[in-house]
Amino acid sequence: MTEPMNRQYYLASRPTTLPTPSDVPFRDVPLPEPAAGEAIIRNLYISLDPAIRGWMSEANNYIEPIAIGDPIRSSVIGRVVKSCSDLLREGDIVMSLGGWERYTRGSAATMTKLDENSGIPLSNFLSVLGPTGLTAYFGLLDVGRPLAGETVLVSAAAGAVGSVVGQIAKMQGCHVVGIAGSDEKCDWITSELGFDRAINYKTCGDYQAAIQQACPQGVDVYFDNVGGEILDAALMCLNKFARVAVCGWISTYNDPDAPGPKNLWQLVAESVTIQGFVVLDYQDRFAEGVEQLASWMMAGKLRFREDIVDGLDNVLPTFLKLFNGSNNGKLIIHNPE
Repeated sequence: MTEPMNRQYYLASRPTTLPTPSDVPFRDVPLPEPAAGEAIIRNLYISLDPAIRGWMSEANNYIEPIAIGDPIRSSVIGRVVKSCSDLLREGDIVMSLGGWERYTRGSAATMTKLDENSGIPLSNFLSVLGPTGLTAYFGLLDVGRPLAGETVLVSAAAGAVGSVVGQIAKMQGCHVVGIAGSDEKCDWITSELGFDRAINYKTCGDYQAAIQQACPQGVDVYFDNVGGEILDAALMCLNKFARVAVCGWISTYNDPDAPGPKNLWQLVAESVTIQGFVVLDYQDRFAEGVEQLASWMMAGKLRFREDIVDGLDNVLPTFLKLFNGSNNGKLIIHNPE
C-alpha cells in the first residue's frame, strides 16, 4: 500500500508586502510515523487569520515567528488517523495548532477533542466558538469594559471578530457603531446584527468627521482591529476615561513604511487607557467563554458568517482575501476527506 504524502504550504522567504507563491510554495513530503505521545490528524478545516501574516515576519510577536522552511502555522480541526497516545484514538476529531498542510503531527496532549455529533458544525469551533469568538468576548468585556449607555466603536466590524464584538456590546446595552469596507457589509451589521450605525470607510471621506457624526456623544470604547489612519481618527473622538482594546493592526501588516498614529497625545488629554491583548492571555478561561458564546448562539442572540473555501491548494489566494476585504466573515479552508 502506498504511503500517503503530506502536501504542505511552507515559508520559503519572509514577505515584505503581500505574500506571494514564491514566499509560500508547496511541497509533497512523506508522512512520518507518530512518536510516543503523538498523533497524526488529517486536517479538515484550516483557520485563516490576519495574525498569520505577522508570524511570517521576524518582528517580535506574541508567539515565535514561523521558521523558514516550516509549514505556515494555523489553527486546524482534523480527524486522528494515527495515534501513539492513550489520549486519542483513530477517528477522533480534534482541534489543534497545525499548519497549511494535509496532515499535522503533534503532541496528543495539546489536541482538544471535539464531539462531531453535537449538532454544532465543526467549523464553528474555529469561528464563533473558537479563537475568533473568544477574542471578541474577552477583548470587549475584559479589556474594553463597556457599560450600559456607553458608545462602542468597532473597526473591521463585519469581520469575524468585529461582528461578534458589536453584538456582545449591544447585549451590554451600548450604542454600537461599526466601521466596514462596503455598503453591503454596513447594511449587514446594522440590519441583521443590530449595530446602531455603520461607516463605510472607503466612501466616507474624512474619518474623524464620519466618526463624530455617527458617535455624537463621543466614543467610550474603541475596539481596534486595523490601526493606521482609522485609529488616528478614533483617538480624536474619545471621551474622558475611554478604553481602547487593540486586537489587530491589519492596515500595516503588508506595508513596512506605514505611518504610526500621530494622535497618541489624546491618551493624556482624555485620560485614556489603551491595551493590547491576545486571546491566549485568557487560556485558563476558555471554557467560560465557549459556554457563554454557545448559549448566546443557541438562543439566537449571536449571528455570524463563515467564508469557507474548499481545497488546500486554494489556501494562499483565500488568505489574501483578508487584506482586500473581499471575505464575508470568518475565513476557513475546508479540506474534505
